[in-house]
Amino acid sequence: MATSTAPRPLTSGPAPAAPVDLSDPALWTRPDLPAVVDRLRAAGPVQRTGTADDGPVWSVLSYDLAVEVLKDAATYSSEGGSLLGAGAGNTPVGAGRMMALTDPPRHRELRAPATPFLSPGGARGAAPGITELSHRIVTAAVERGEVDLVDVVSPLPLTVMCDLLDVPDQDREMVVQVCDDAFLGSTAQERRAGHQRLIPYLMHQVMKRRADPRDDLISMMATYRIAGRLLPVEDVVLNLDNIVVGGVQTVRHTAVMGLLALVRHPELWHRLQSGEAAMGPALDELLRWTSVGLHTLRTATRDTVLGGHDIRRGERVVVWTWAANHDPAAFDRPHDIVLDRSPNRHVALGLGAHYCIGAPLAKTELSALFTALLDRVERIEPTGPVRYNRSIINFGLDHFPVRLLARRSRRSS
Repeated sequence: MATSTAPRPLTSGPAPAAPVDLSDPALWTRPDLPAVVDRLRAAGPVQRTGTADDGPVWSVLSYDLAVEVLKDAATYSSEGGSLLGAGAGNTPVGAGRMMALTDPPRHRELRAPATPFLSPGGARGAAPGITELSHRIVTAAVERGEVDLVDVVSPLPLTVMCDLLDVPDQDREMVVQVCDDAFLGSTAQERRAGHQRLIPYLMHQVMKRRADPRDDLISMMATYRIAGRLLPVEDVVLNLDNIVVGGVQTVRHTAVMGLLALVRHPELWHRLQSGEAAMGPALDELLRWTSVGLHTLRTATRDTVLGGHDIRRGERVVVWTWAANHDPAAFDRPHDIVLDRSPNRHVALGLGAHYCIGAPLAKTELSALFTALLDRVERIEPTGPVRYNRSIINFGLDHFPVRLLARRSRRSS
């Protein structure tokens, strides 16, 4: 029998009198978030809402309409942007040149050279190394005792990405530091400065490996030909940066937010630790429940109707992933964490043409990390308040201070 628990207390009362800005990161930290989103969805699964930076958009809050949008790349295009934040009327750099900002068939062409490294087969090949690294990271953290879980988790996806890119040993410390700045910087300026250092490094490596290719992701992207022609160096770099960002951020934030849920509900931790709950279904449930990629942006390519509303060509449509994954019409007890939920057709990793290319590798990393923690840690005790980041792109924590209490005896593997 499934055991579940409500992650946040729900509140009752009338719907908000003023429109809710779904693009405000503070909204997603509210303790009454489930109730707020449920009321909004009940008022209309598709609504015209305002955003701080991008003007009015069509917000999709229900699961079935989210699926409709995500599966129909012909009507809802990624080429005008896949995320809020570029500004009203602005097209992001890389539109039509990056995987995230293209539609089929171009999208499939750009995914092809990276697929062998990120596919289920590629993830299986990387799994032993990821498992060993996870245990080393957790062992060191347990020995320290008091740690910040954000700092504990972060090295895993960064190191895995360095392995995929075959970053030379002498460059790894620098690359990790640059990625730390790019992904973990406390201000937008720090993160931008990190990317401005990462991009030239990637460009240098692309040029080297185009001339002398090896068996790694950079070489594959650098030497890949479409219709007999190499991709422009700038396009290779943009796509590599896209892969690095997705690979590092998704794993880091999902891991930390998932651990926060398990710390707040220790009975779930114990079910996993005892083997009563299996890791595979539990991982999908934590992906659904956290939904750290809070939204996905699309642009209508033609006049259409969505949820009874007329959508005009060129208008922006935002699928709010968290809202779709907590829709009671699609998920029984959506605000509960049900570790053995089945079926679990969440859209935390996308759907259709843009289903996350790195999903198998991300799940391998998350599984290895959680397994290592369950093996070595009896209990995780918070030692201070968590601090949420201010992002609706990769929502998560900047700080999660805890004490790790070691297990006296490890479970059998």
